[in-house]
Amino acid sequence: MKRPGKRKDRTGAGLFAAAALVGLIAALWTWTAPGNAARWRAAPDAPGVELHLLDNGFHTDLAVPRAALEARPGPLAEAVRALPAGDWILIGWGDAKFYVDQSPMESRLPDGARAFFRPGNASVIMLDPAQRDPGGLFSEDGRRTFRITPAGFEAMAGRIEASLDLSTGAPRVAAARAGDDARFFASREHFSIGHLCNHWTAGVLNAAGLPVRPFRSITSSELMAAVGRAELDTAPSGD
Repeated sequence: MKRPGKRKDRTGAGLFAAAALVGLIAALWTWTAPGNAARWRAAPDAPGVELHLLDNGFHTDLAVPRAALEARPGPLAEAVRALPAGDWILIGWGDAKFYVDQSPMESRLPDGARAFFRPGNASVIMLDPAQRDPGGLFSEDGRRTFRITPAGFEAMAGRIEASLDLSTGAPRVAAARAGDDARFFASREHFSIGHLCNHWTAGVLNAAGLPVRPFRSITSSELMAAVGRAELDTAPSGD
């Protein structure tokens, strides 16, 4: 004899599980890692470091004054000093193979799947010297310019430095491209679908004091929007 009560119990459990899953996704979607306003925005009349967040449509790089990076001690400054000439350093992060490869995208799709889904992928930090201020080379749609406090810059640089693989005692170049001044230093972090290039940059900006939404930071546009929101939130009042 059938027992309808058990079927109702299973239906109720299924609905509860579905509702819990929806709630979890909503919580992750809206989850914000808090920032630190005292670190993030330097007052116009106070010391600070001007930076640019650059967006090519799917990936973000930070443009940082070389002098500011070299002024602090440590392995990150050591890596920067070894680069070719350039007053600005573009900083990004990604998979050690896919990020460096510049062959046509259609031929790289299998490797992209490997980078997304295989655990333990090696990653690299790109340090790319630029002669000119990149802010003048990118349109407003592809750039956010902001000025952070010295404390915010120190925390940001420390987060970048903490990503370097120093297992040999010093930063190690893991890859380079022929005819390109960029150097790709081995990172101790791993690239995957759960920790993409924009997730890494979100963590670097959060260390500097920017509130970020980690789950939504899968896209470059979310990081650009986060900087825009912070600039509006901390802008001086006209009252």
